[in-house]
Formats: sequence, C-alpha cells, structure tokens
Amino acid sequence: MRYQLRDEDGAYRSVAYLMLAAVPVVFVTGIVLPDEHPIGWVVAISLTVAVMAAGGALARWRPRRLPRTFWLVVPFVAVTLIAGLNVASHDASAGSQLFYLWPVIYTANFLSHRNTAVVLVMVSGGHAAVAFAALGLARGLMDWISLTVALTLTAVVIASLRNRNERLRAVLSSQALADPLTGVANRRSFDSSLVRAVARDEPLALMTVDIDHFKSINDTWGHGVGDQALQAVASCLRTVAARADDVVARLGGDEFAVLMHADRMGARRAADEVRSALAAVDGLACGAPGLSIGIALFPDHAGTAEELRAASDAALYEAKEAGRGRTAMAHPPSPRRTISAAG
Repeated sequence: MRYQLRDEDGAYRSVAYLMLAAVPVVFVTGIVLPDEHPIGWVVAISLTVAVMAAGGALARWRPRRLPRTFWLVVPFVAVTLIAGLNVASHDASAGSQLFYLWPVIYTANFLSHRNTAVVLVMVSGGHAAVAFAALGLARGLMDWISLTVALTLTAVVIASLRNRNERLRAVLSSQALADPLTGVANRRSFDSSLVRAVARDEPLALMTVDIDHFKSINDTWGHGVGDQALQAVASCLRTVAARADDVVARLGGDEFAVLMHADRMGARRAADEVRSALAAVDGLACGAPGLSIGIALFPDHAGTAEELRAASDAALYEAKEAGRGRTAMAHPPSPRRTISAAG
C-alpha cells in the first residue's frame, strides 16, 4: 500500500480543481499585484501558470492520459513550487503559507502515511527557508513552529478519518457479500467468484446442495430450528473448502453451493465428508437433515460458468428425483450438442 493511490477519481478531481483554481490566483498575485515586474519573474510566473492550466485541464478531462506516477509525485512538486515562489518573493505571510494545505490534505487523503510524513518535512523545510529570512530568528521560529504543528495536526486528523472510512467500507463490503444468517458468501459474491474461477481455466468442482424437506423442518419445529439447520449445514460445508480460494455460498433459501479445486473423486469424497460432519452435529431438535447434492466438473461437464452452474443444477435435480439424500454426478455434454455448439 506504500505507493498505492487511493480513490483515483477523487485524486483526479482534487488535482484538477486545485490547478485550475490556482491559475488565476498565481497570475494575479505574481504579476498583477506586484509593483515591479522583472522580466525573469514575469516569464517564470507565466510558464508556471501555463503548466498549471495544461495540467489541470488534463487532470479534469483526460486524467487517464497522465502517467500513474504523476498522481504520486504531484504533491511533492506542489510543495517545491510553493516553497520556491515564497522564497523568490520573500513572502512569509499567512496567505502564502495556506497554499501548503493542498499538498498536505492531498497526501493524507490519497497516499500513504510515509508519503504524508515526507511532505510534512518538505513543507516544514520550505517554510523555514523563507520564515527565518523574512521575519528574523524569533518571529521566524514561532511562525515556523506554528505552521508545522498546524499542518501536522491537519494531516493526522485527515489520515484518521480516512482510516476510519476505509474500515467502515471494508465492513460494509463484507456485509454486502455475505449471507447474514450463515456467514458464508451470498449469491452475488458466489456468482463473481465462479466467473473468476472459470476464467483461470483450472479444474474445478461445483457442488450444489439442497436440504431435504426443509419446509417440513420449519413447519414442524419452527423457523428458529430451521435457521439452526441452515447454520449447521453451512458450517459443515466449510470443512470441505480446504483451499483459501474455495467458496462456500448460500444461494437462497435452503440451497448452498461449494466451489472447490477438486477432481471427480475429491468432489465425491467431499460430499461424503459433509454428510458425516452433519450427522455428528448435536443439538438440532430436528436431527441431522438430509442433503441432496449435485456435482459438476470443469472442464469435464462444462466450458463456461453458466454451463457449470446448469450442469450442477441438473445433477442436483437428478439426485432429488432418485429419492433425495443422494449425490449425483453431472453427465458429459452429448457429442451432438458439442458438434452443434461448434458449428
């Protein structure tokens, strides 16, 4: 995360608005208001204004054309530019030092804490260069300390708020992708995981699971016991999701899915292990519920995510039709269907 740019769109807008707004300010304060207009100074300010206008326009309307490093180095360039203008004009006024707020806020909000610390050191050094020369030792020291402390506290507050916001976003993201009752992935999360897994073109097994006669459990024992049964099934399914990228999901109601890296024998063994783990669960008033399981393999039974889901659903339907409480394996695509699809 050290060199990662957080919230790229926000960074683009921040740079664009700052540079475009600074163009008239720099022009007025650098050329219009001063009584003297040395040629070198006018040329330097004019070039600065032109570069800022071009950079602001690109950042606003064509941000993707700028290299990624631009967004990482722009606060350091801004500090250097502000310090250089202040030193050249011998301006230690509060107004001139307020320009330092932008690179500090930008870095604290969009870059890492280490980058923020470097910017603060640069700001402190840049202000010291003009404060001691323009205000003398005593006044310059007080002014330098005041600015350094104020901008450091500003950076700390912004970084703290950013960290809190990121934690809240992480919690909300987790809640949006998880089933609130069982804690496993929800359908939205599972669909995305399935597409990504198939795109990696690795052997996969998709196990679709239904709780047998779940409506009877709710009708007989109540929805509280039904919820306990759902939680128990989810917990048992987790035990067979051995790899970090295996996914257990509740697709809705009493239907679950497990996406795992396994071959035919591994998938069948996982189904048996789930049944054994569920049979060993104590405390369910309804007893261990039965499970109907359909298994499909990629690429044996399907070539796409949708086909894999359909093959697993068909196998689950076959398990139910055979009497429930069973595991059924999907069938390879028929040669006729394969030839038709190829044509």
